[in-house]
Amino acid sequence: MANAQVFSGNGDLKLQIGANLQQDGAGIMGSLDFGLGENFSLGMASGYLLGVEKVTNIAGEKVAIADFKDRFDLRVRFNAHLGNVVKVDEKFDFYPGLYASLKNFGGHLGARYFFVPGFGVFSEVNIPIARYDTAVYTTPEKLNNRISLNVGAVFNIGSN
Repeated sequence: MANAQVFSGNGDLKLQIGANLQQDGAGIMGSLDFGLGENFSLGMASGYLLGVEKVTNIAGEKVAIADFKDRFDLRVRFNAHLGNVVKVDEKFDFYPGLYASLKNFGGHLGARYFFVPGFGVFSEVNIPIARYDTAVYTTPEKLNNRISLNVGAVFNIGSN
């Protein structure tokens, strides 16, 4: 029963929905992770920045500094689930991982805690390791290209 709450290995399916917080913007994010082994999963994550810094244009109007392509990111990710290794609590999962996104290649460090078998909270720190373009970045291009924090709810939507 406790194993089903955290990470049950092959066939495990977790959905995370939350807030993405980073310099110059805040938004929403979601991820879906599918267990492929006893301690690892593959998944997808996506985010869209809603609150982005605004500037005054020539007409005197306040406009966002970023277009859709700068606000949106899509990632493929790999997680190593170490909850049963660190053994903090049977409802706790600790997972480092790597991702490749539309903006960069990076790593993340996350933790999940389940209150009941199907629902819990999570937090992740995302750290870009290599940006795809090494040119000088404008502020919009820096969005989704710097350290960010994700926090929110996690749902257990399937397990073996």
